[in-house]
Amino acid sequence: MNYQTNNPRELAVKTLLRTRGGSYSNLQINAVIESTSMSEVDRGLFTTIVYGVIQHRLTLEYQLAPFLKSPDKTDDWVKELLYTAMYQLFYLDRVPKRAIFDESIKLAKKMGHDGTRRFVTGILHQMDRQGVQDPATISDPTLRLSIKYSLPKWLVSLIKAQLGEQKAIRIFQSLNQAPKQSVRFNRAKITKSALIKQLTEAGFKVEESRVAGEGLIINDGQILHSPFFQKGLLTIQDESAMLPVESMPIHEGEMILDACSAPGGKTTQIAAKLRVGKVIALDIHQNKLKTVLRNAQRLGVADLVETQALDARKVDDVFSDQTFDHILVDAPCSGFGLMRRKPEIRYGKTLADVNHLAQIQLQILEAVAPKVKTGGTMTYSTCTIVQQENQAVIKRFIEKHPDFQIEPTKTDRNLTTTEDGMLTIYPDDFGSDGFFVCSLVKKL
Repeated sequence: MNYQTNNPRELAVKTLLRTRGGSYSNLQINAVIESTSMSEVDRGLFTTIVYGVIQHRLTLEYQLAPFLKSPDKTDDWVKELLYTAMYQLFYLDRVPKRAIFDESIKLAKKMGHDGTRRFVTGILHQMDRQGVQDPATISDPTLRLSIKYSLPKWLVSLIKAQLGEQKAIRIFQSLNQAPKQSVRFNRAKITKSALIKQLTEAGFKVEESRVAGEGLIINDGQILHSPFFQKGLLTIQDESAMLPVESMPIHEGEMILDACSAPGGKTTQIAAKLRVGKVIALDIHQNKLKTVLRNAQRLGVADLVETQALDARKVDDVFSDQTFDHILVDAPCSGFGLMRRKPEIRYGKTLADVNHLAQIQLQILEAVAPKVKTGGTMTYSTCTIVQQENQAVIKRFIEKHPDFQIEPTKTDRNLTTTEDGMLTIYPDDFGSDGFFVCSLVKKL
């Protein structure tokens, strides 16, 4: 796509419009960066503004509302332009106010006309004179938290009810912090110590993950376009996302099913642990399986991976009972553990969606359960933090399938599980994604 500009603020406005239309922010940001020739500084400003506006959208909408006499008649792109200016004014320390005003007013004229320029100029100066509403003055406590942390009111209520107000607020505070640059070293090609040495020599600042044994945190430098990534010595994966496979008792030569595999981070992690054997990677979308195979080829484990386009609820059509030593169900979920990395997730879903997903998750577990061998394991994981999709799904499954029992989830770092052995990582615990892992054993 030709964006016809390298202006980071203009590109931010256009990108925000697309994400409002349902596009994923990270994919849009990557597409813009790859299709333009912005400097490194401008790429950073562009990325910061896009993520920042999405993260703080409800707060910014609340603060802009008193200045719009006819909000329904104000073009969406003009609102997005104003949000980008407000985000820079209220959340970025290093950008001078005059530069923010000048750039925003120029953009208003370029993207609109002289009337738009006057409109934007008037609002910015009025806002500068009067100040904006402080969410702390909102009397309704749930609405106050919703506007302050820019989370839907229903989600604030749900997390407060399940985890208590103090824990909920710690989670909310953590969600608008920048995500870490986390990678998994590829044991199929290199040892962890050798990779750390090579990364350090190349000028990257590296530390070991406190969450996952195979995880490394890159504190300085962009790893995605580096030779380390291209040669498959590592892959980008959140620390928490490594835990489901880390907890699986995988041995060489085994047959393993990854029931919901795309984009392939966990599939390739299984394959790297296997060395010999096979991982069957299912996904309902054929095009997503191409990504799984590309990742497997880059990481040098493609000969261990077999993909099949199949809804995991229909495994009976293809596989016999007791086929697999282990099964991973990294289930489709609401994604509320990923809100730091994909901030738009918080706005598009409802409680009805959560309950519907819980039904699908249970259906997948029930469909694949007969396919695991007696004595084998089934690992259930999600990247969400709400109990309807986690503990409640497991409870319902165990009630209907007494031939399975929960085994304490074991991780390399001995992370603490609950009394029933299940593991939940919340976004505030380690600054990683929120994740849930439960290990189930099919009784002998």
